[in-house]
Amino acid sequence: MPTIRDRLPEARAAAGLILAAAIATIAGALAFEHLWGLRPCPLCLQQRWPYYAAMPVALATALAPRAGLVRLGLALLALIFLASAGLGAYHAGVEWGWWQGPSDCAGAPAAAPGSVGDFLNQLGATRVTSCMEAAWRFLGLSLAGWNAVISLGLAALAAIGSRPGREAR
Repeated sequence: MPTIRDRLPEARAAAGLILAAAIATIAGALAFEHLWGLRPCPLCLQQRWPYYAAMPVALATALAPRAGLVRLGLALLALIFLASAGLGAYHAGVEWGWWQGPSDCAGAPAAAPGSVGDFLNQLGATRVTSCMEAAWRFLGLSLAGWNAVISLGLAALAAIGSRPGREAR
């Protein structure tokens, strides 16, 4: 039965593909935010954390000198992206109203005590971004839903890449 050592180039390529996909996903999120004005809510921002964690892991895995390190890195990437899929599914469920989101997802914090004029100025300048409303949908899925799909795909790629090969029949 072939081992991961026999499949090391493919395993490293899987890590490189995961790195490229993570960079592209974050670049897409930043484009939606900065080019098209879709402001992220607190849950949207939390969904970026696994990608930020995965990028250096994927790079180190792609460059790892030993097969055991490549396998370990891919297994860690699979876990990171399973957690990311969970965050995306949770946020999508909040958007669909299946469950309640965190309390900080309702919008901006309350104004500090002050004059009515200060309060009205702050209210006029505040753009509320709620976790409960999808800012954009494509094929019925919000960005949170697409994050869950992409993360599951990356988790599967990492898990498959970390396994030893099967015998040729």
